[in-house]
Amino acid sequence: MNKPTTKPYLIRAIFEWCCECGYAPLLSVSVDAEMQGMHLPEENIKNGEIIFNIGPNAVRNLDIGNDIITFSARFNGVAREVRFPTEAVSGIFSREMNQGIAFPELNLQKEKVKTADESPEHVSRKISKPKSPKNGKANLRLIK
Repeated sequence: MNKPTTKPYLIRAIFEWCCECGYAPLLSVSVDAEMQGMHLPEENIKNGEIIFNIGPNAVRNLDIGNDIITFSARFNGVAREVRFPTEAVSGIFSREMNQGIAFPELNLQKEKVKTADESPEHVSRKISKPKSPKNGKANLRLIK
């Protein structure tokens, strides 16, 4: 029996955190031509990626399901339905704080699933996107 992935649960958790703190939750989606069921505004795709503001004031009827994410939004004044698989999400973070979770790329994720099945002690880490230093100096932060 396949166990469900933690990805949709983590996406929903970061989304709720952003909304409670008053931040705009940004969802980064990797666009793959081979992936089925994607309905995206193609004119907004850049370098195989599209970033959506999924805040309550930016979208309507947001549904972050375990397999599919759907919502309605306006792009250049035109209302459109957006739909894509949860596995296409490459990260979710707040625009103001630039904190959140980056997920492994699709191909790497499939390889890690095989590794996890072979090795029970395998643990995957979630990485938050760090802020880039503005003055060019190294920026280190202690995380407990």
